[in-house]
Amino acid sequence: MQKFLAITNVIAWAGFWAFGYIALTSDDLTDGQVTIAAILAFAGLVMGILAYLKLVRASEATGYAKGSNQLDAAARNRAQEEWGK
Repeated sequence: MQKFLAITNVIAWAGFWAFGYIALTSDDLTDGQVTIAAILAFAGLVMGILAYLKLVRASEATGYAKGSNQLDAAARNRAQEEWGK
């Protein structure tokens, strides 16, 4: 699953940069073609972000990457109760 997410991530970001470049720099395309390029660039952006976030979660869950340094709910509640004292 992680390999699929990594490949999806690379393809999505490549699509974002390629179609974004086309949408921003082309002079001889019609308005419809620029709109399609912008939509494809946006789709690449969204897919790239989602694939990256899922890849990070999967990496933390398997122990490949170090987990985030957040408190659990009980420790957070205990710290908030002691904060005002």
